[in-house]
Amino acid sequence: MTIAIATTQALVRVSGLILIVMGVFFWSGRALNLIPVHMLIGLLFVFSLWALAAFSAAAGGSRRLALQAILWGILVLVLGLMQDRLFVGDGHWVIQVLHLLVGIGALRQGEKLVADVKGGLLPVAPR
Repeated sequence: MTIAIATTQALVRVSGLILIVMGVFFWSGRALNLIPVHMLIGLLFVFSLWALAAFSAAAGGSRRLALQAILWGILVLVLGLMQDRLFVGDGHWVIQVLHLLVGIGALRQGEKLVADVKGGLLPVAPR
């Protein structure tokens, strides 16, 4: 199970980083022809997050955190697929920023799942 969790965590991290970099290009008006690739990698990202949630729960992690990650992944998908229809015009940047923040939140969900399985959701640093 450890290998599955580590591999899936790496997929979440790498695909998340690629998505953020691609998003920056899109915001600058470049590489807009790669939006379908961004969407495909986004699917990989969400499916990897869901797999990580399943592996985490199977390894004894918090089922609440796993469910939260699954629901967060649904939010990422819905917002990503619907964003071109939301706040069209001058206010569209609000949806773009929200999409970025929700995506970063999904990355955080993955990290929380792994930390939970490794023995502590939020380890306390010694003082």
